[in-house]
Formats: sequence, C-alpha cells, structure tokens
Amino acid sequence: MGEQSIAPRAGLPARISPAAHAVLDYTVAATFFSVGFRLMRRHRAAASLAFANGAMVAAMSMLTDYPGGVVRVLPFRGHRTGDMLQAAFAGFGPALFGFAAHEDAKLFYAQAASEVGVIAATDWDAA
Repeated sequence: MGEQSIAPRAGLPARISPAAHAVLDYTVAATFFSVGFRLMRRHRAAASLAFANGAMVAAMSMLTDYPGGVVRVLPFRGHRTGDMLQAAFAGFGPALFGFAAHEDAKLFYAQAASEVGVIAATDWDAA
C-alpha cells in the first residue's frame, strides 16, 4: 500500500514550507526557554517542563534536514514524528509534572494544540 499524504483534506494545499516550519520551530523553542525563565521563581515544575520542551524542539530542529538545521541527520519527514511526540509531551506534561489543574498548564495545552495545527498545515513532501 502507498503512503498516505498528511496534507489537509477538502482540497486545501499544505501551506507551511520547510523553511517556514524551521522558523516556527526555533520561535517555539525560544518561547519555551523564555517562559521557563519567567516561571523559575513562582512555579518550578512548569519552568522545568518549559525548559524540557524548549530543549526538545531546539535539538530536533538542529538535527533536521531543513533550512536552519545544523547537523541535518533527521529527514524533514521524520521531523513530523518528533513534532507529534513533542506535542504529546507538551499536552501531557502538566499531568506528568503534577500541575495539570494549575493555571500555568494552559500554556502547554495551547502549545500542544497549536503544534497539531502546524503538523496538519505543513507540506511534509516539500523537502
């Protein structure tokens, strides 16, 4: 059987190019690091999760074969799997780190949802 496309349904083309995806990835990593520093004094668990997510996104981005990749050992299509794992980690992270009902958990839930949107809108066959 052939591989199915991840492109959005209803005849809409995928819109996010590998270069645009790289910019989004590094922006997300920087945002997580920034949030981690802001949360360090008031909520250590959330700060730790933010740093872990930021490190995950940054490392995966540096390893991906797309503009901005440093080592380029991970094919762009393989990056999709990493994005799915990172979205799951962000979404389930507050429960894993023990603050699922805390106000700060909303940041991670929102990021996980936005990551799913980016995954759906990325042209994974472009690279």
